[in-house]
Amino acid sequence: MMQQLVYVFIGGGIGSLARFFVGLGIRKLPETVFPFGTLAANILSCLIMGLALGFWNEKIGESTLRYFVLIGICGGFSTFSTFSYESLELMRKGHWLLASLNIIVSVAACISILAFLTKKQPVL
Repeated sequence: MMQQLVYVFIGGGIGSLARFFVGLGIRKLPETVFPFGTLAANILSCLIMGLALGFWNEKIGESTLRYFVLIGICGGFSTFSTFSYESLELMRKGHWLLASLNIIVSVAACISILAFLTKKQPVL
C-alpha cells in the first residue's frame, strides 16, 4: 500500500505542475472569459489517460503504472472541479453561450479522445 501511495503522490505532483504550466502558457494568449487553460488541461489529461489505456491496457490493471499515470498524473492534471466552477461562473455572469460551449466541447472532446485511444466504440 505504501508503494502505491508513493506512486500516486509523485504522479500527482507531476500532474499538478503540468496543470500549472499549461495555465501559464494559456495566460500568454489574449485575455478572454472563456476558460481555455482548463479546457486544455482536461483534454490533455484525457489524452494521457487514453494513451496509457490504449497502449498499456493489459498491463495497467493494478500495476504501479495505474497508480502513477492514471491516478497520479491524470488526477493531478485534470481539473473537472475547476471546469464545473468556471462553467457555473460563466452562467452567473450571463455568458450562457460560452458556458454551453465550454461544457459541450470539454465533455465531447474528452470522451471522444478516450473512446478513440482505447479502441472502444462510442455509445452514440
